[in-house]
Amino acid sequence: MGQPVAFFEIISANAERARAFYTELFGWTAEADPEMGGYALVDTGAGEGAIGGGIGPSSAPGDTGVKIYMRVEDLEACLEQAEKLGGTVVVPPHDLPGDAGRTAIFTDPDGNKVGLWA
Repeated sequence: MGQPVAFFEIISANAERARAFYTELFGWTAEADPEMGGYALVDTGAGEGAIGGGIGPSSAPGDTGVKIYMRVEDLEACLEQAEKLGGTVVVPPHDLPGDAGRTAIFTDPDGNKVGLWA
């Protein structure tokens, strides 16, 4: 069985503009949370079991863009396999706040960033 998409993320140098664009375009709701540095969790309106997402401000050069997060059982094993296939780890495994799990980010051979979530 394949790995499911767990989350999507849109990072922008102008997060307010990005939130306005996507909420207007797709009818999503997304309220920026000051305690999360202006990051907004997205409700796509797709109901229970829908893939969640977030829209947030850029925090480092080159981190803008759209990224998917794949749900995996073992971050380290998946990152090792990604590297064997020509990928590069850009954010090593780390804990998310609260009980949200652990995440990591790699780039594929074309430089596209892909997140992992366990």
